Amino acid sequence: MGLIIAAVLLAAFTANVAIGSIAGDPYIGNVGEMLMLFAASIAFSADILKREAAVKKQSNNDE
Repeated sequence: MGLIIAAVLLAAFTANVAIGSIAGDPYIGNVGEMLMLFAASIAFSADILKREAAVKKQSNNDE
């Protein structure tokens, strides 16, 4: 779920940059872009850590 959230936020950021490049005025400002990238990185990191913990737990149960 976290990777999906990160992908959606990254796609929204990319779309905003493309719109800003084409139209000359981005829909979301600098602070909004920073918050989107921050939220995407948090969602990505949280999901990766969750998956890593699940793999570690699985390997401990196998022993």
